[in-house]
Amino acid sequence: MSSGVTVIKEIPLDGTKKGIISISKVDEPYGTGSDSVASIGISLAGDAKNPEWKVHLPMGNIDAVIEALKSIKK
Repeated sequence: MSSGVTVIKEIPLDGTKKGIISISKVDEPYGTGSDSVASIGISLAGDAKNPEWKVHLPMGNIDAVIEALKSIKK
């Protein structure tokens, strides 16, 4: 259904042999005209394009999510 996925970065998943966290931009994820989202995927098999788990974040929520994640490390 999505018209375009661009993998921005792949990060090794700590505590696994092949796992990765993939950060992607997905254009029109819910059909023509839908807003782009940031996608965070987890793949234990190391496949950034087909993660076992993923979350889509609206672009307008990225800054707040980053701040919340930073507060966890404090």
